[in-house]
Amino acid sequence: MTSKPPARHHGRHRGPDAAPGRGHGHGHGHGHGHSATSDRRYLAAALVLLVVFMAAEAVIGALANSIALISDAGHMLTDAASIALALLAIWLAARPARGAYTFGWKRAEILSAALNGLTFVLLVGFFAVEAVHRLIHPPQVMGPLVVGTALAGVVVNAGATWLISRADRRSLNVEGAFQHILNDMYAFIATAAAGVIVWVTHWGRADAIAALVVAALMAKAAYGLLRDAGRVLFEAAPAGIVPAELIEALIAHPDVTGVQDLHVWEVTSGFPALSAHVTVRPGGNCHDVRRDLADLLHDRFHIEHSTLQVDHVPGRSCLIVSALKPEAVQSEHIRT
Repeated sequence: MTSKPPARHHGRHRGPDAAPGRGHGHGHGHGHGHSATSDRRYLAAALVLLVVFMAAEAVIGALANSIALISDAGHMLTDAASIALALLAIWLAARPARGAYTFGWKRAEILSAALNGLTFVLLVGFFAVEAVHRLIHPPQVMGPLVVGTALAGVVVNAGATWLISRADRRSLNVEGAFQHILNDMYAFIATAAAGVIVWVTHWGRADAIAALVVAALMAKAAYGLLRDAGRVLFEAAPAGIVPAELIEALIAHPDVTGVQDLHVWEVTSGFPALSAHVTVRPGGNCHDVRRDLADLLHDRFHIEHSTLQVDHVPGRSCLIVSALKPEAVQSEHIRT
């Protein structure tokens, strides 16, 4: 997913009555408000499309006494569930912050993406085991029925994929639902190809090989979703932001003598946050420094939600040097 600088109009809110010697900058660059409505519309349309096709497939499967069609309808149910989960997460994330939930429910979208990734893992295991079993004991496959159903599935999933692609895929939640539908379309394409091979050559193992290809694609999608969701849940630095570069940029200010306790994380997709303790030279204006640093964080690193504690350095400054690792910033950096 590509990142986009947050809209400037969100701004940083700075209280004029802040306590002397301290500075706080706050902003919200997550950009969810303007896109949540359109995201819900596209996801809901894709959900309706899938549910209608799933119901028709189940009815036809029952009339034709085809367990293959009924099983595929069950697979479509997992796709519909992933979109429904994404819609629920968007609704929860839009709820205002209150009480103990000072960031609201914005992490609901990340949990939804993680659950979609775990669903992929379960499907990969099921398809791999079933495919290996069918390679060893190939069943009788009805080629024409498989081809017809798969081609219909390609059309439906292509429509659903197009709808979800119009939503904001920078959201990990939307990306999780998109990957579900995209991989299902790949599955139908592979199934159609396998059905043609079985139909023409009567080689039943083609169906199992197609299932293994789909399982590999699902495993790749699962890895990406779980990796990105894990970074947010474990509050790692957002992708593209190196803590060492942040410290270097902050301490380059002529009035800054040190940066301690810097933490940078992501509340949800596209909502980076930062907190740090900054010391300035005797005689330096803490409020001006805080404003300069907040502007720096916004303009160079696209971080709008920042909390900076700015104090004068006590007495003679000293030098404390510790090894700095980009993945864990816990050292103190004080400049004489």
